[in-house]
This record gives sequence, C-alpha cells and structure tokens, in this order.
Amino acid sequence: MNTTTLTVRPLTPDAWDDFETVMGTAGGSRGCWCMHWRLSIAEWMEEKGDGNKAAMRALADRETTPGVVGYLGDEPVAWCAFGDRSEFPRMQRSSLLKPVDEKPVVSLTCLLIRKDYRGEGLSTELIAAVCTYLDETSETRTIEAYPVEPVAGRRAGPDTAMTGLASTFIAAGFSEVARPKPDRPVMRYDLP
Repeated sequence: MNTTTLTVRPLTPDAWDDFETVMGTAGGSRGCWCMHWRLSIAEWMEEKGDGNKAAMRALADRETTPGVVGYLGDEPVAWCAFGDRSEFPRMQRSSLLKPVDEKPVVSLTCLLIRKDYRGEGLSTELIAAVCTYLDETSETRTIEAYPVEPVAGRRAGPDTAMTGLASTFIAAGFSEVARPKPDRPVMRYDLP
C-alpha cells in the first residue's frame, strides 16, 4: 500500500517523459495516447500509435494543459485527461455521452494508473488531486465524469474502464446526475 500522498502536475513539455512512463510503450490502450475523445474514430484509427502520440505532444505544448500526471514522490504513476467539454468532439457526437444540460463543465475523460501501481487504491486519490488542481486553476466550477459501473459479477474491460469506475468517483465525492445506460452514470462534483 502506498504511504505517500499522490500529487499532480500539468502535462507540459517538461513532464512529457513522465507521461510516457505512465502510458507505457503501447501508449495506454492500443496506441491511444489519450486521444480517443479528441478525434473521430476514423482519425483515431489512422493516427493510432505514433500519430496519436504526436497529437498529444502538441497538446502538451499549448498554454492550457490537456491533463495531469500523478506522482508518488517523484515517481510518475498516473494520468488524468480533462478539458472543456467542447475539446472532445467524439464525446459531442456520442448519443451515450451527450450533454445532460447547458451547464459548463470540465470533463474528466480518461484515468490511467500505471500497471505496476494498480490495485493500491490510487484512483480515488488521483480524482481528489485532480479536483484540487482544477479548484486552483479552472474558472469552470463543475467537474463531470463518465465512469463505468460494471454489472454485478463482471469486470470493466480496458476500453470501458478508461473513464474510471463509478465507485472511485463516489468515494471522491461525486454525485450521479444522469444514467444514459444501465452501466454508465454521468457524475458531477461542484468545486467550492
């Protein structure tokens, strides 16, 4: 069990190597490099691997960060992608993840814990650290997430678990605001 508090730092060019460490040689799941929600499926498939990596690298160079790297001490162990909902065109087109209302939100789209640190309860700690970071840096005061809540007796696969598990968001203080599908709640947290 970890005894160090998880901290987060924005993905910038200085943190790129740490981001790569968390993503591993496969770039997360199947060469995604956390571009799944930012591209159409055709673009994502065409750019899978090095193209998606280059696209995320370009996002790391901009003033507004595409997410944060999580650390235990100096060790990079986690990643969380977020942004204004408008930054995720694939989400905008999804019947499953269409906007619940007109309220502006920061969307938490992907969570990743490095393989050798999974099972240590870091997801809730990562979510809490991201909320603290956004409280200090974001003008938008509502955070929205799209986790999976696996059906009893089933595990979430990597293609669905990338958005996190509902139980970890509940533990971090999020509340359900909609449920477009039995296993897919939409959850929110209002920053103070």
